Amino acid sequence: MDIDPTKILVRYNVQKEKAQTPDQMAAEMFPKDEPAKSIAKAIFEGEEDDVIEGLEKAIEKGANPIKLIDDVLMPGMKIVTDLYDQGVVFLPNVMMSADAMLEGIEFCKESAGSAPKPKGKVVCHVAEGDVHDIGKTIVAALLRSAGYEVVDLGRDVPVDEVIAAVKKESPMMLTGTALMTTTMYAFKEINDRLLEAGIKIPFQCGGGAVNQDFVASYQLGIYGEEAADAPKMANAILAGKGLAQLKDMFHKH
Repeated sequence: MDIDPTKILVRYNVQKEKAQTPDQMAAEMFPKDEPAKSIAKAIFEGEEDDVIEGLEKAIEKGANPIKLIDDVLMPGMKIVTDLYDQGVVFLPNVMMSADAMLEGIEFCKESAGSAPKPKGKVVCHVAEGDVHDIGKTIVAALLRSAGYEVVDLGRDVPVDEVIAAVKKESPMMLTGTALMTTTMYAFKEINDRLLEAGIKIPFQCGGGAVNQDFVASYQLGIYGEEAADAPKMANAILAGKGLAQLKDMFHKH
């Protein structure tokens, strides 16, 4: 048989294994057409002015501002979160990109005179007694940049306020962040109060003080190890996943 031995036992990805910088990896993921390519690049670089400039040009040429949110801004941000998931870029990059993308959304909303319909509503808070809100801020930004409406209650939020907000807003999910072990027990109380009220929404809990064993010990709790898990959970809820399935998806066994 006439077989070319050079093609045997070559791993399929050897050709791609040349070291790539994050910028090069992102460049391969950008859309091919303009203005989507320039806008995606500006989101990746966290350049708010360039995002707005690209959107202005697109709208001048007749693009629908609301369609630009779904077709250009969202996919541009997804490139950043995908690279974050792969460990290629880090949280500060994600935050800069999210800010640039959210500025773009505001600009599109103003240009259109209307807002796109959010995918769903999420209430976020930092546990009572806890003033460390960087984690919650990141969760809220990532949820917003994934197309969700966020009701941000802030930090050191009393349990009563969390329950009142959930009753008032009827969110698809509640998130809680705690960085001090003394404050995380508020989550158990929130869980019990929600169940007493007959409200069974997923309650995503995370932050430095919290671990999976603690969160798994109460019925509504789902542990989110990373801030980026929040939009993934929201997407899973939209796709019809219930509490048991969410625990299955996000808890390490």
